[in-house]
Amino acid sequence: MDMQTFPDILSVPPDRIDAIRTLAAGLTSGMTVALSTHVSSDGDGCGSEAALSRLLALRGIACRVVNPTPWPTMFRFLLGGPVQDFSDQGAAALRDPDVDALLVVDISDVKRLGNLSDTVRQMTVPRFCIDHHIPSDEPPAPVIVADTRASATGELVFDLAQVLELPIDIETATALYVAILTDTGGFRFSNTTPRVHAIASQLLACGVDPELMYRRVYASQSPGRVRLLAEALQSLGVEESIGLSWLSLTAGAKERYRVTSEEMDGIVEHPRSIAGTRLAVFFRDLGHNRVKISFRSSGNVDVNALARQFDGGGHAKASGALIHGSLHDVELRVLQASREALAATPRDGAPPTPIASGAVTE
Repeated sequence: MDMQTFPDILSVPPDRIDAIRTLAAGLTSGMTVALSTHVSSDGDGCGSEAALSRLLALRGIACRVVNPTPWPTMFRFLLGGPVQDFSDQGAAALRDPDVDALLVVDISDVKRLGNLSDTVRQMTVPRFCIDHHIPSDEPPAPVIVADTRASATGELVFDLAQVLELPIDIETATALYVAILTDTGGFRFSNTTPRVHAIASQLLACGVDPELMYRRVYASQSPGRVRLLAEALQSLGVEESIGLSWLSLTAGAKERYRVTSEEMDGIVEHPRSIAGTRLAVFFRDLGHNRVKISFRSSGNVDVNALARQFDGGGHAKASGALIHGSLHDVELRVLQASREALAATPRDGAPPTPIASGAVTE
């Protein structure tokens, strides 16, 4: 990048400006807006909701967070003040006559709202969405601020503050930093851009303490989570010749180790960290014939396309799916599809390789 262009790095792309202004026109002073995000909300979903609650309050808009699953314990420090969590009321909180509009963040598919999906489909109030995922066939709202170039939904919320000329205080900056920090994997993933580093520098200038954020997000594991990881690592399977690695957890692991759902996040990064791995998979048996899958990739492997084979989705390098079946059967199906995806994706310009065969490593 030419250093002469560096001062313009924080400029908001014109298409985002237009979309943000359209959204802002539908959210006016005196309204009560319900905010929601995906099942098992993460740092980007929670951080974006917390930041929006504070930013919209500056425009005279009251927000209520209504998520399909409880607010994660590790992000509870973002709650308070205008950030009010009504998730324990479920769909009733969305049907409250006081709710004038719905704003969904960090999802492109209404199904990711879990048990709130049907209620959202039936809502007659204006619906809006801010997201950075690949578009789906059934978005959660007709008015969307969406850009897959954004590193995180939090980046788009930062842009909203810029376009609407809303000041960012330390609480809002903290929420946005959590959103961006977590979705870039601590600024390690390929979605980390020069622009997102520039945004982070602005948030640090607002008073965010990076060491404190690291401790809260990455250095606050419970003993149970570490023991759970130890069990998962015992299941490690690796096919070095094609760059495939995976881990599995059997049903009841969450209860055995007394951990929360959000403490399962990040486990898939361990098989991805193995040298030569192009595709990593984490299988989590939820019981009742349901298996949750997390896909991660390196290089040019598109795991969004792979996840869509199983009615899932997400990003090109980070996606997921929920599959019905036993853990063993789902492993067989998904690993074979993974081998086929790897075989169809040349590595470093090499021709496609034959599909690997063999049973799942026990």
